[in-house]
Amino acid sequence: MNIYVIGVGLIGGSIALDAKGLNPDAKIFGIDSNEKHLQEAIALGVIDEAATFDDLSKADFVIVSVPVDTAIVVLPTVLDLISDSAIVFDVGSTKTPICEAVAGHPRRRNFIATHPIAGTEFSGPSAAIKGLFQGKTNIICEVEKTTFKLQERALLLFSAIGMRIRYMDPKSHDKHIAYVSHLSHISSFMLGKTVINKEKDEQDIFDMAGSGFESTVRLAKSSPAMWTPIFKQNKKQVVKTLEEYISNLSKFKDLLVNDDYEAIYHEMESVNRIKEILNGMNAKK
Repeated sequence: MNIYVIGVGLIGGSIALDAKGLNPDAKIFGIDSNEKHLQEAIALGVIDEAATFDDLSKADFVIVSVPVDTAIVVLPTVLDLISDSAIVFDVGSTKTPICEAVAGHPRRRNFIATHPIAGTEFSGPSAAIKGLFQGKTNIICEVEKTTFKLQERALLLFSAIGMRIRYMDPKSHDKHIAYVSHLSHISSFMLGKTVINKEKDEQDIFDMAGSGFESTVRLAKSSPAMWTPIFKQNKKQVVKTLEEYISNLSKFKDLLVNDDYEAIYHEMESVNRIKEILNGMNAKK
């Protein structure tokens, strides 16, 4: 089995490690615009060899794990170069632009649009880890447009590395992910910005920062090169979620200004039920 990973970072590299663990005879090839990433990935055992797009005719699997603005350019080219028996999937956090980019391609049947809901705040080949996808959800969009035999091969891999499958149309995916992922990252980035701006005069802020602050701004360590294109592609949905979030923040500020602590208490109490939702999600896993 020849597996080609385009973009050897956290997600692509982690899939490669799991695939190699399942099938030691598989050959993992890496394609990346960053030569240092390729050499690092080889040294770490994430991939076996570096490759180029010209080699894709030999591929059985192609994993496109690049920023989403690059993915919409790369995917049609990849489909041009593969054999009729190869399966291609992306792992991007936006799905409508991705699906639109390949909609009219003659080899659309060889592509399956996926979004594994997994990851860390780190990037690059050194961030790749085995078992990253165990118990995680993989959103698949427009599965009916992928030929059934290739669907089966992809789903077998996803299942074998521990992912649970959820089917969703691209627009619904982009709407829902704006709330639970994209807004979370913006909140983390902007909280980090707020504190950094004050740190210029008040080093004590960082001296007092505890685990709560660290966990809240963890996502602010994420790659801007990856997240800027995501916000651009999902702008409409992200703006909607920001408007709702900003409205809630403003209401909370007004309650505080007006000394309405009973209302503040009830606001927080009503949100406490999120722990029941999260506990239910974890139980399903």
